[in-house]
Amino acid sequence: MTPDLRRKICLVAGASRGVGRGIAQALGEAGATVIVTARSSETGPRTEGRPETIEDTARIVDAAGGSGHHYLCDHTSERAVDTLVHWALRRFGRIDVAVASVWGGSEGYDGERYPDGAAWGTPFWRRSAEPFADFFGTGPYPGLLLARAVAPAMVAAKSGLLAFVSFDTAPGYLGDVFYDLAKATTNRLAYACAQELAPHGVTALGLSPGFVRTERVVDVGHGDLATESPLYAGRALAALAGDPQVAALAGRILHAGDLAARYGFTDADGTRPARFHIGP
Repeated sequence: MTPDLRRKICLVAGASRGVGRGIAQALGEAGATVIVTARSSETGPRTEGRPETIEDTARIVDAAGGSGHHYLCDHTSERAVDTLVHWALRRFGRIDVAVASVWGGSEGYDGERYPDGAAWGTPFWRRSAEPFADFFGTGPYPGLLLARAVAPAMVAAKSGLLAFVSFDTAPGYLGDVFYDLAKATTNRLAYACAQELAPHGVTALGLSPGFVRTERVVDVGHGDLATESPLYAGRALAALAGDPQVAALAGRILHAGDLAARYGFTDADGTRPARFHIGP
């Protein structure tokens, strides 16, 4: 059920690890050219000293069957994101698919507490509001920067897919005030971009994975609780990128599990996890 994306030029922001890496790998499986970007590089600093890098991800794309290209970028900087997109357009001529998968809200979280000492779900009146700047600045804000940078080229081409990796807030509260607000903002950003881009032939939407077995989730001891690998969301995105009718889904927040049922793909282990729900 792998789509044919051999003619697609894709850019995945936040691809050094986690869901971003899974998306890049799945696009590689489909034969795409994939530009992988993030802050962690073999030749520079790495977020929290973690071992994963954009060079690793580019090699994973190559091994999967695509063509991987890495670019070091701080996605919280408007100038850096603009420079990245200008480079990509000079190098490849266009960007068919752009994915905002930047998320720094979990940095410093040890599985129980955030760097300020607050546990997940601490009532908002019992914690400082200052950490929200980090949640917002490393989630929805990078998504906005990427969207505004790639939109002119996509509008000029009258085609393109812009996807925001988030978590669906429509079913209810996500359990932590800062996390919930950041994801709700990203979801609304996807909807707003869809309204403005649809008349120009460009599709914007949100992708909601389940509880993903990322490197960080494993490191904090929650790997056994995860429902899926990063590749599952990646294959969901690849399926969307290969769907000629994807415009009909513009503005929606789409669940990886629902998309698996729709398009027929599976996770890396051959299973097909259903839509993930927070709570009992």
